Amino acid sequence: MPEEQMANPGGQPPATPAPPSPAARPLDTIDRAILRLLRTDGRASIRSVAEQVHVSRANAYARINRLLDDGVIRGFSALVDQERAGQGASAYITLKIVQNSWRTVRKQLTALPGAAHIALVSGDFDVLLLVHTKDNRELRELVLTRIQSIPEVLSTRTLLVFEETDLGVEEG
Repeated sequence: MPEEQMANPGGQPPATPAPPSPAARPLDTIDRAILRLLRTDGRASIRSVAEQVHVSRANAYARINRLLDDGVIRGFSALVDQERAGQGASAYITLKIVQNSWRTVRKQLTALPGAAHIALVSGDFDVLLLVHTKDNRELRELVLTRIQSIPEVLSTRTLLVFEETDLGVEEG
């Protein structure tokens, strides 16, 4: 057997590793001011941003596009009042999972109705999941039927959210 086939028994060409993502350029005080403004109001006009950070509109436009291109700004979204949107129950759910099953578990958790944020963390548990549901009955069903039926989930703990405050966002 030729040496290359011994090293690669399937005869497939070796997988090419993904190129490393380029490092984001350093942010200066103007970039940080733009980010603060957009976190507060993602719908702010270029003109308004430029005026507030004291640069030209062209400069503000170029900086925002660079922040988007560099992946610093990942997108724009609406802040939703979950209760007014019919999602009266919110909870953080901690999960202990089988070692090395993060990708499998993450894929299943992202498909859950009401899943808002998923994080792999260190400490006494492995995953932190934020969910929003219509009521406690729906939350109970989500935890007991959907999450605990995932084979790689060893245990869960549910922490009910009584009140939330989004930091960095002005209340209107």
